[in-house]
Amino acid sequence: MTRFLIRKTPSMLFVLFASSIVAFVLPRLAPGDVAVVLAGPDSSAGEIATIRQQLGLDRSPVVQYWDWLSGLFRGNLGESFLLHRSVASLIGDRLASTVELAVFSTILVVLIGATLGVLAASARHGWVRAVLDVTNSVFVAVPSFLVGLVLILVFGVFNRVLPVSGEVSVLDNPEIGIQYLILPSLALALTPAAVVARFVQTEMLAMRNAEFVDLALSKGAGAAHVTFRHVLRNSLGSAVVAVGLQVGHVLAGAVIIEAIFARNGLGQLAVSSVQNRDFTVLQVLILGAVFIAVVCQLLTEIILASLDPRIRLGEGQ
Repeated sequence: MTRFLIRKTPSMLFVLFASSIVAFVLPRLAPGDVAVVLAGPDSSAGEIATIRQQLGLDRSPVVQYWDWLSGLFRGNLGESFLLHRSVASLIGDRLASTVELAVFSTILVVLIGATLGVLAASARHGWVRAVLDVTNSVFVAVPSFLVGLVLILVFGVFNRVLPVSGEVSVLDNPEIGIQYLILPSLALALTPAAVVARFVQTEMLAMRNAEFVDLALSKGAGAAHVTFRHVLRNSLGSAVVAVGLQVGHVLAGAVIIEAIFARNGLGQLAVSSVQNRDFTVLQVLILGAVFIAVVCQLLTEIILASLDPRIRLGEGQ
């Protein structure tokens, strides 16, 4: 394990360093000027210049980047230009909402994806497999925001059985909080779940032709036993990889889903930061999303190695 982490650390640090440059540059390429937003539409050029000087925007981009990066190493995430609050406090106020949505969505991704994949790979009738394949294709093709709008119409307008906006913390009230999580989590989970189902189905179908499956069947093992004890178990590696790859989709989709379902999470904070040119907040959110994705990828490789004895974390990969 130690050798594995030592080997992975340089590439992880390089990815984070490159991402910090992108996170710093990308928000500043957007049209508009935060100084103009703060000064107001009727402000003079002198007032705008004064604000830019107060915010340090008159300095060179290299100096601004170094100040931000060095601040990150000291634990200082910066301060919002618009709200005049530390970025850390802004993220802290909204982090729990996004974590609840991401965790619940990931659970649904695993449950739905694994179920659809196993059913499609185990279906004995061609029409059943065809229906499941079409269902997967639809879920893969339809974007999360459209799924969210359909869920709102079905369960919030035509049949008012679930709340379609706002939120209640699961920690404060688990029963009500889960009700508020069901629709946004479904909207966020269906597309990555379909991708996971494809991985599981493909791997299971390939495993069915393996020699150990024929050996188990020849010894009199039942089809269900062989499917779950041998085929599915040896296909879990692909499922883990698929889930790890879909973390980025969940994080990106949370921005739109939180806006659609009026959840006060990091997605809403990112949208408001873009609208107000508050790039001190936006650059931290971008870098944080990359960091989470990198960590999830590392955890995916560790879990994969624990599931597959052929893989050794300490041996050349």
